Amino acid sequence: MIRLHDRPVAWAALLAACVLTACSEPAAPDPDPAPAPAPTEVKTPAVSPPAASPVVAEPGAPAESPTVGGDGSAIQLSPLTSADLRAEPLQGELACSFAVGDAAPLLLAQGNVASKDAAQGVVKVGDYVERVAAPGGFDGMLKGPVFTGAGKTIRITLTGPAAGGGESPPRPATLTYERADGASRTIAGRWTCGP
Repeated sequence: MIRLHDRPVAWAALLAACVLTACSEPAAPDPDPAPAPAPTEVKTPAVSPPAASPVVAEPGAPAESPTVGGDGSAIQLSPLTSADLRAEPLQGELACSFAVGDAAPLLLAQGNVASKDAAQGVVKVGDYVERVAAPGGFDGMLKGPVFTGAGKTIRITLTGPAAGGGESPPRPATLTYERADGASRTIAGRWTCGP
């Protein structure tokens, strides 16, 4: 039994036991600790980019090259409508037109035979119908005319013999639209001249 006057000794003995326990050597570490798991490398299968599918024009759609040069904006030619032609009437005995497939013409021009007056034409750029002219009247349009207008030059280049019969069979041709800023776009189609 501990007496009251022995308490300080008991406390001292208890404190000594605690100090000895705290100062003793720690327990030996586990001899073979488990190695930390190595980070796993995630491998993804190589994926090749999708193959580029060929661009196929729908029937009647213009077969076009992209716009090159200029300020980067596209040259967009649209087929002329009957309303466009009523709004911009042309004068001349005979006409020539450039079209792709069975679509309405992208360019229509008229001129007089054996005339020194320029043939007059229209082309629709986006939603706007614009006038163009080529020297030599109707006769000047037969072998690849060059039309000019405000900020544009349009070259028709014949690329083969006439196909089909009749009085005015169409010829394969390209239309190259050149803008004043250096941009150009070429469209393959057919050039038809006659009554």
